[in-house]
Amino acid sequence: MVNTITTKQQVLTSFENSFGDIANAIIALPDDTQTVFSSIRKIQQPFFAISDLKIDERQKMNGFDLLLKLYDNSIPLVFFDPQYRTILDKQAYGNEGKGRQKKRSELPQMDEKKIRSFLKEIERVLMPSGHLMLWVDKFILCSGIHSLLEGSGLQLVDMVTWNKGRMGMGYRTRRHSEYLVIFQKLPVRAKGVWRIHDIPDVWTEKIENGDKNHTHAKPVGLQIKLIKAVTNQGDIVVDPAAGGYSVLKSTNATERHFIG
Repeated sequence: MVNTITTKQQVLTSFENSFGDIANAIIALPDDTQTVFSSIRKIQQPFFAISDLKIDERQKMNGFDLLLKLYDNSIPLVFFDPQYRTILDKQAYGNEGKGRQKKRSELPQMDEKKIRSFLKEIERVLMPSGHLMLWVDKFILCSGIHSLLEGSGLQLVDMVTWNKGRMGMGYRTRRHSEYLVIFQKLPVRAKGVWRIHDIPDVWTEKIENGDKNHTHAKPVGLQIKLIKAVTNQGDIVVDPAAGGYSVLKSTNATERHFIG
C-alpha cells in the first residue's frame, strides 16, 4: 500500500522544484466516504499561481493581460462579469446616455469574440475541477451562452438566479434578476470539491443604487457563500473584469486572496 503522507510530501516537493508538472500535482486527500456530498474541500491550490501581480489590491490594467500573467492550472475560482450590450440593445428606449443610463452606456463593451478569448484564458488558468462563475443576463442565457463557449472544455454544472430585490428596466417584463452560470473545468466532480450544500438556486440580496456602488455591483453575500464552497482559506480568487471590486470585498471576508 502506498504511504499517503510520503506521496503528499513528494507532491509538495515537486511544486517547489518545478512548476511544469503542476497539472499533475494537485493535492487530493484520501476520501473514504461513499456519498456524493462532503463538507471538506479535498483538493488544494498549487503554491505557484501568479507572476508579477499584486495581491489583494485594485490593479489598474487590462483584464486579459492579467490573465496572461497567471500560470496554467493554478486558480481554483474565477468570477467573470463581461460588459454585454444585450440589455441596452434589446431594451433600448432612446434614453441611452441620459439619466440613469449614462453610467451604463459609458462602460466599455465586449463583443462575443473578446468574451470568447477571455473564456479561453480562464479555462487555461483554472486548476483541474476549478470553477468559473459567469454572470449573464436573460438574453445571453436564452440565446448566446453556448456560442460563447464553443470549443471550450468547461462544463456547465449549475446556475443561481440572483433576485435583486428591486425592479429594473423592461418594456414587456421588468428585469428583477441576473443569472450566475457555474462552469467547472474537467474533471467534473462535486465530492471533495464543493463543500457547502445549502446555497439556494434563487438568492435574494438587495443592493442599493447610488454613487457608493458600481453600476453593475454584484451581491457580496452570495459571492462569499460560493467562495467558501469551492476554495480553501488562503486560496487566490481571480476577477479579470472587477468593476466595483465586489469580489475583493468577498475575499476579504473569507480569508482568501484576490487578484483582479
